[in-house]
Amino acid sequence: MDIEKLVKMQRNFFNTGGTRSVRFRRAMLRRLAGAIKDNEDLLNEAMKEDMNKSPLEVYMTETGMVLDEIRYHLKHVESWAMDKEKITPLAQFPSRSYVSPEPYGVALIMSPWNYPVQLCLEPLIGAISAGCTAVIKPSAYAPATSAAIGEIIHSVFPPKYIAVVQGGRKENSKLLEQRFDYIFFTGSPAVGHMVMESAAKYLTPMTLELGGKSPVIVDQTADIRIAARRIAFGKVLNAGQTCVEPDYMFIHESVKEEFITEYQMAISDFFPDGDMSDMNVIINQKHFDRVSRLLESGRAVVGGTTDPERRFIEPTLLDDVSLDSPIMQEEIFGPILPMITYTNIDTCIEYIISHEKPLALYLFTASKSTERRVLRCCSFGGGCINDTIIHLATSRMPFGGVGASGMGSYHGKKSFDTFTHYRSIVSKGTWLDLPVRYRPYTPLKDKIIRLLMH
Repeated sequence: MDIEKLVKMQRNFFNTGGTRSVRFRRAMLRRLAGAIKDNEDLLNEAMKEDMNKSPLEVYMTETGMVLDEIRYHLKHVESWAMDKEKITPLAQFPSRSYVSPEPYGVALIMSPWNYPVQLCLEPLIGAISAGCTAVIKPSAYAPATSAAIGEIIHSVFPPKYIAVVQGGRKENSKLLEQRFDYIFFTGSPAVGHMVMESAAKYLTPMTLELGGKSPVIVDQTADIRIAARRIAFGKVLNAGQTCVEPDYMFIHESVKEEFITEYQMAISDFFPDGDMSDMNVIINQKHFDRVSRLLESGRAVVGGTTDPERRFIEPTLLDDVSLDSPIMQEEIFGPILPMITYTNIDTCIEYIISHEKPLALYLFTASKSTERRVLRCCSFGGGCINDTIIHLATSRMPFGGVGASGMGSYHGKKSFDTFTHYRSIVSKGTWLDLPVRYRPYTPLKDKIIRLLMH
């Protein structure tokens, strides 16, 4: 596929105005929803092949979330796309002021491998809803799912409107040489830097959804059984290959032993008879080797075994972890949870604010004062009190990072906003033309202007 010609073809189609009507946008959203429903088995099989993902988890974290997002946009896109009346200052009388949303144009969506359906199609929903065309670049690290997405998209949309470009770094580089009207990138901070450098060439606006080390704090007032189960859920989900996974944990020393017991019980409950055959595996050998080495950063008190033939790593809780150990220097992206004890909440806060701002933060506590303190002192993309992960599973709140964990946000109306430029328009009447603003300036005009602008 000639990428330069593809972008030009999409720009020509966008310039016809064919994507702008709300009727068209809604029809395309319905078409996408229908294609996902018709191809659920294809997507289940593809994700099983790529990462051993179970059908229930595929629906819970991928296709189900995408379909729910489409329903939300279908319900609200008509009102979002309307002009919004604004109050006109008296000095601009007689006129009408309003904000008019318009689509940016041709969008590039670059998605990662870890949630290859959700993180590809949720931004696409925003692009369609806003009235853009889109070029989608799925990750080559999930080849079966990327191929399935390409097959689905090409079966329902013409490439002049929505297209999928397959491939690896060569294709990524070629795409980033093109002039897009908006770029939406989800991936690592390292690649995010490269994408941002490329976007700077044309001053292209963009959203970066990155990652980082998202902390968990469990204090002495927390419900330890609930905390252990919900943290284990966040670590086991997708084998920890989640941008908002609980990366490391500060735990009050008075509840550490209880937590270890409850964490082991949670894992045992999740996998009856120790059968972990349906748990996700690590995406490829390179990442398996990297994550496996991190097991050496502490002592496994839960789990700790690996199966290189399957690229499988058992859910693991590490004790005796130092803050300067290898596992604390990089995003883990695996089912290993390093545990660090503390006695004073200030220790946790000082560590968190002295490092890059994380994409998520999770606090388990029954203390409202501790909750207020952590939220007041720590900057992060989003998070949960007494749970993990679930803050992103809604169309009613935006999801995004801050600082090194990203810029911009999406989900629900924020997805529409992301791919939309809001034009401020003043429509001035011609039946009256007050001369007060025109030269020559006089003391009388000065008084009138001050009166009108007061």
